[in-house]
Amino acid sequence: MVQPAPLRNLTGVSDSALGRRMAARLTAVREHVRYENAHDLEAILQTFGESAGYDDEAWNEHHAGRDGVRSYYEGLLRSVPDLFIDLRHEYVTSEQVILEVVIRGTHRGTWRGLPGTGRTVAIPLCAVFSFDAQDRLTGERVYYDRATVLKQLGVFHEPETFAGRLATVVAHPLTIARITAGGIVRRLAGVISRR
Repeated sequence: MVQPAPLRNLTGVSDSALGRRMAARLTAVREHVRYENAHDLEAILQTFGESAGYDDEAWNEHHAGRDGVRSYYEGLLRSVPDLFIDLRHEYVTSEQVILEVVIRGTHRGTWRGLPGTGRTVAIPLCAVFSFDAQDRLTGERVYYDRATVLKQLGVFHEPETFAGRLATVVAHPLTIARITAGGIVRRLAGVISRR
C-alpha cells in the first residue's frame, strides 16, 4: 500500500477545536482523498464502512454498495490514469464533510463511451461526504459542470462560436428548422401588424 503525502488543513481551525467526531470524519475524508491520489483502490474502499455509495450528480449516476463503488473507481482510474485531486477548501459540519477540489488528469481511456482523447482536464468539483456511526464513509456525492468536462475533452462547443454553430446545425436539424420557422413567423406577424 502506498503511503500518500499528508494533506494540508485548509479549515483554519485546529482539528481539536473541531471536536472529536468532526475531526475523525475530516481525517477519514483526508485519507480517502490521499488514497484516490495514490490510486490505491483497496485503500479507497477501506475508507467506507458497511454501507458504501458514490453519487455522480452531474450525470444522475448512482453506485450502491462496495461493488458499485469499486466499479466506478476502476473505470475512472482506467480513463484518467494520472488522476489527481487538488484540494482547495474543506468544510466540516456536524453531519458532513464538504470539499472543493479541482480534478486534474489526462483522458487516456474510454469514459462514458468516449474513447480517450489525450486531452488534459482541470474540473472544479464539490464533494459531499456522509458517515456512519463509526465515522466511516457511507457515501460520496459529487457536483460539477458537465459542459466544462465535455468542453475540455473537445466534444462540446459554446453555441456562440463557429464550431458551436456548426455542431448545432449538424446535431440538431429539427431544432434549427423550428428556430428558422419561428423567426419567419415572427417577421410575417410583424409585417402584418404594421399594415
